Amino acid sequence: MKKIVIHPITRIEGHLKVEAVVENGVVKDANMSGTMFRGIEMMLEGRDPRDAVMITQRICGVCPEPHACASVAAVDDYAGLTGSIPGNGVNLRNLILATRAIADHILHFYILSGLDYVDPAKVSDYSGQDKDLNMLKGFLEKGYSKPFLPRDDIDYRLDDRTTQEVVGHYIKAMDIYRKAQEAATIFGGKWPHDAAIVAGGVSENITADKITQFLWRLEEVADFVENIYIPDVVAVAKAYNDYLAMGTGCRNLLAYDGYTFGARTLFKGGLVTNTSQYDPVDIEKITEDVTHSWYEQSDELYPGEGRTQPKADKKEAYSWIKSPRYDGEVFEVGPLATLLSTYLAGENQKVNDLIDSSLDLVGAGIEDMYSIAGRHLARALEAKILASEAAGWAGSLKPGEPTTTEYDPPADGKGIGLAAAPRGALGHWLNVENGRISNYQVITPTAWNASPKDKDGQPGPYEQAIIGLKVKESQAPVEILRAIRSFDPCTACAVHLTTPKGGTLGKYKVV
Repeated sequence: MKKIVIHPITRIEGHLKVEAVVENGVVKDANMSGTMFRGIEMMLEGRDPRDAVMITQRICGVCPEPHACASVAAVDDYAGLTGSIPGNGVNLRNLILATRAIADHILHFYILSGLDYVDPAKVSDYSGQDKDLNMLKGFLEKGYSKPFLPRDDIDYRLDDRTTQEVVGHYIKAMDIYRKAQEAATIFGGKWPHDAAIVAGGVSENITADKITQFLWRLEEVADFVENIYIPDVVAVAKAYNDYLAMGTGCRNLLAYDGYTFGARTLFKGGLVTNTSQYDPVDIEKITEDVTHSWYEQSDELYPGEGRTQPKADKKEAYSWIKSPRYDGEVFEVGPLATLLSTYLAGENQKVNDLIDSSLDLVGAGIEDMYSIAGRHLARALEAKILASEAAGWAGSLKPGEPTTTEYDPPADGKGIGLAAAPRGALGHWLNVENGRISNYQVITPTAWNASPKDKDGQPGPYEQAIIGLKVKESQAPVEILRAIRSFDPCTACAVHLTTPKGGTLGKYKVV
């Protein structure tokens, strides 16, 4: 047996380390380590609960809006506002979160994970292309895209023409990413860290001009998703069709409801087990285990009762990420869970038809979605659904009508805020005493997915997706990275770093 250590894992959000034990070219065991300490919850104690929306957005500068939405939902719940938020406020939250999610998915495929499958060195002729693509070629030729040095053993399968097209979409993707962010900022006020999302709704005033500015950007974003993003993902899935059976993981999926519009919910939350079994989520069955996390040992606790108490010298620990579990079992979250939960709930035929038709394009079935390629496809399909729905939400905005509701927060109470974030199920748990936050706990999507082993020795979803992988006996075990990146890691959300004395923790050369 030998051990493969990849640290740090590049082209993800945050800091992550993997140790994989390999025997005869197959991963037999794996440990995922979040290498930064999470302390945001500790910073919130003693503050006004209305401050949480600003502070929790600092958990991540790439995807702060899901934290904003989950945070204000927790305050809405604690203050008794759920159900009384004006329709404009609900629609504005939908629009902000949806366009940020689309931008995030585009960023993930083209900037972060796409270079695992596309070799820019194959693009021999940029003649006739614009100056940005020529600049890109020079950038890539210098090796800035490389996850490994050397990378001769990586199996690039796309033909030269497809490679040329996908690499050519790299620059366009960055432009569309920018426009999606601009669209959200029209109503969110700023980016990163939106200023307009508040408990009770959204504080931005609606005008016909703002709606128009939003819609013309959305139209271009939706066109890119439909005609470039999805075809590129399908092309990769076809070329790497064996990746529809690799990186399967735990096969248990968990999702929260997402995007309310009137009496309708776009994405139906729930549990998916044994591929086809759907059940509703019972929030009370969620716990966090810290057996192998650098926190004070305790029994598995419901997040509304949990605490963040670091213990950096804990010998049996190997990660700053806790281990969320549902009824003691391991669950994966993400766009795959969001779509399949909605699919099996059978409440949105449009979503079901889109999933079926997209699987037909790659010659796959619903079970093939539990895979590396399946996660990429689910993310692209979610982007398409959100782009389509956002046009309707924007068209339903009513200039001149209220976007928020006034309220007096109670002195004591509890609240839960759940959101269908770009990376999956996000939850905020809020406790308030004497008008101040007494406890605040966050379980992010990456905390679910990148969690270490629990007290029963059950590996987390990343670890399970890696175990059983066949890897080449080479200096470039890219199969491991492809599996991890298919989840779109954001360990910036899962963990956070503090060095009170300003000491240097380590120096790394990252390429």
